[in-house]
Amino acid sequence: MTTPTPLAPVAPAAPAAAVVRGRTLPGIGLILGMLVLAAVVSILLGSEWVPPTALLDEGSFGHAILENRIARTATAFAVGGALALGGACLQGLTRNPLADPGLLGLNAGAAFAVVVALVYVGATGLNSLLWAAFIGSALAAILVHGIAAIGRDGATPAKLVLAGAALTAALTSWTSGILLIDHQGLEVFRQWQVGTIGSDWGDLAVCAPFLVVGALLALLSAPVLDALALGDDLAKGLGRRTGLDRVVVGVGVVLLCGTATALVGPVAFVGLVVPHAVRALVGPSYTLVLPLSIAAGAALTAIADALGRVVLPPTEVQVGIMTAVVGVPAFIWFLRRGRMAGL
Repeated sequence: MTTPTPLAPVAPAAPAAAVVRGRTLPGIGLILGMLVLAAVVSILLGSEWVPPTALLDEGSFGHAILENRIARTATAFAVGGALALGGACLQGLTRNPLADPGLLGLNAGAAFAVVVALVYVGATGLNSLLWAAFIGSALAAILVHGIAAIGRDGATPAKLVLAGAALTAALTSWTSGILLIDHQGLEVFRQWQVGTIGSDWGDLAVCAPFLVVGALLALLSAPVLDALALGDDLAKGLGRRTGLDRVVVGVGVVLLCGTATALVGPVAFVGLVVPHAVRALVGPSYTLVLPLSIAAGAALTAIADALGRVVLPPTEVQVGIMTAVVGVPAFIWFLRRGRMAGL
């Protein structure tokens, strides 16, 4: 009788935690490394080279330049982080992988409010335009949610997308119509519309409370977004109050994206591309995606702003244009590689 050949021992499967760590730790390290590199590049890169030691020489020309660049870097970090965090929340909230901060009409609402303030109120100060843009973004988001909530099913993801697209088209038309009638504020509006990081510490301080509150609401919504990713029925089965959850997350998104847009103008592709890149690196869990989107969005915006200072010297290319230049190829690459991570 033939003795059966003993089977080779099967190696135990790697624990799930080890698999997650093996995927996420390099991704986290890469994103944080990019953030540090972006800070260095943004401070040191410009039309004129200034050594870091100039910071020690108070009153010098180099010291003033570096102080200005540090303020711009801080603003770029705040704006990029807010837009990327808001975009990640919107993609989870609507379960739409193409959602970005303009989906709910935030950019269109801000632009319309700025034009109204310039033409009909006579606002010229930056603080007035900041508040006008913020209020316009907030009202647009409220209106979109109100329109989408009409009907038996409430504000479903599909209805939110349709309502946002419709309101954006309407507000854009009204904005263009007002500018055709009155050309006085056209140049100011054009400069703001393409997205320009030129704010100082005072402007950032005005917007900081709104950004902090919005970031806290968004970061605390990670369990909500993970539940909503399973679908409304399963989320309700897990005890989530999906209607209230969407309102809370929406308030955070409005505070983040509305304030960022008010501070520097519309900046394209940060809220769309960054969350997908982060998911490709660390997985779909919003516990990781949300905070790392802040870091990746900050890095992308700061690098785009720094490159905009040197590509066409002595003029500067606005950060809204540079993020589009950087973001479009990256987005196409993700699409072609099938890296649009599932929500």
